[in-house]
Amino acid sequence: MTEFKNNTDKELIQSIADKRELLRVFRFGIAGSKTRNVKEGMNIRKDIARILTEISSRKNNEK
Repeated sequence: MTEFKNNTDKELIQSIADKRELLRVFRFGIAGSKTRNVKEGMNIRKDIARILTEISSRKNNEK
């Protein structure tokens, strides 16, 4: 969680886009049986949730 607190808003938005693209590629890899590490998708989803939580907390603190 601390790795995301030091980033700017633009960096967080860019990292969300990157993680979502990774998740999309991962899902297609699962469908084609190319991916061996099944827990990787779970970790990517958790990272996306952590980033969204950080963005949400920043917006709430601005008010």
